[in-house]
Amino acid sequence: MRREMTPPEARLWSILRAGRLNGWKFSRQVPIGPFIADFVARRERFIVEVDGQSHQQTYGHDTRRDAWLIGQGYQILRIAAADVLTQIDGVASTIDNALTTHTARNA
Repeated sequence: MRREMTPPEARLWSILRAGRLNGWKFSRQVPIGPFIADFVARRERFIVEVDGQSHQQTYGHDTRRDAWLIGQGYQILRIAAADVLTQIDGVASTIDNALTTHTARNA
């Protein structure tokens, strides 16, 4: 677990914290089994991961990690760090829409 968020994570956290995104409640840096998720809507079992340039080097690990988390009942949405920095409104809308669809599907 990291103490310091990356700039994209900090920017996204400013949107997700304290129910600011349409009331969705998120936590950050959440341990789930052997992994740490960037942001989690716990009740909905929904994870948002911010992928920077290093994601290209960790793709295989991330694929195995995602499979394990999905097997535990989580949905994962991966967002490019560059999009968080340049299109935060679109990212927020994407997360809100994905969560709305996810909860409707699991209702």
